[in-house]
Amino acid sequence: MVNAIKGVFVSCDIPMTQFIVNMNNSMPPSQRFIIHVLDSTHLFVQPQVEGMIRSAISDFRDQNSYEKPTS
Repeated sequence: MVNAIKGVFVSCDIPMTQFIVNMNNSMPPSQRFIIHVLDSTHLFVQPQVEGMIRSAISDFRDQNSYEKPTS
């Protein structure tokens, strides 16, 4: 018998994968969302956290973007 799990395939670079894995590990065990780490650039996650991951990545990129001072 085949067991199937619904999820979302995430493909990103290695630093972003580490960011997502760290975010997953910082959550309580009952709220962890990574189903399987496929390799260093691909993850399989629970479908309901897709928006949360996108939001966290957007916030992370905004915090790490250079803005030229206006002086």
